[in-house]
Amino acid sequence: MDLKNRVVIVTGSGRGIGRALSVELARQGARVLCCARTTAEIEETAALIRAENGHCLTVVTDLRVNEKVKHLVKQALTEFGRIDVLINNAARIPVIDALWEVDPEQWWDEVTVNLRGPMLCCRAVLPHMIKQNEGIVINMAGGTEIPGRTSYCCSKTALIRLTWLLAKELEALKSAVLAVAMAPGLTKTKRTLYEAQSSQGRRWNPSTWRQFEAALDHPPEECARATVTLIARADAGMNGKVFAMQDML
Repeated sequence: MDLKNRVVIVTGSGRGIGRALSVELARQGARVLCCARTTAEIEETAALIRAENGHCLTVVTDLRVNEKVKHLVKQALTEFGRIDVLINNAARIPVIDALWEVDPEQWWDEVTVNLRGPMLCCRAVLPHMIKQNEGIVINMAGGTEIPGRTSYCCSKTALIRLTWLLAKELEALKSAVLAVAMAPGLTKTKRTLYEAQSSQGRRWNPSTWRQFEAALDHPPEECARATVTLIARADAGMNGKVFAMQDML
């Protein structure tokens, strides 16, 4: 897919990987809908895009709420007339602790953001992609084996399975729409820095901080470039699969 004039929804685009994705996609000529829960953050992303004469729309939303997700998609269609790529990237500050010590409400909220959010977005966007018989869903779904991060790992494991199942359902329709997953690897963001620096993170996953100290992490911009490459290469043979960022660099 050539991104020129394509319409891309990026969730969680207020910072980190989502911001880098939005800026890079706009550089490639895409029209980007930037969404997040924090107005100031997505407006900062939009300012970066517009400074380079890119085209974007910002929408403040809560992806855990079905009606708000439907409104988000309606705004995309009203503004741009179509949706070509959905990137489910949003994630919350992590819940870190042993399962028997973690706050169950926070545990479930992380699952809700990481799994219910992409499900609702896919459910709202896919009918339009199926109708135009073209489109790509990319689910950010790395990190499935991290002690002390059961809510994150369980939700991302489920998201990988959801990606595969979506691909099979689309294939059954003989649709050209694709669903794939991207595992970005360790990327320095507000969320991963919290994990590396917090006492819980150092207790349960000390390797995160060690990797940061050794500069073994990847900048968000690298993940953004890899995702652009994934979109460019995407074909039916890739449907339902998970790709490491390094596969696309």
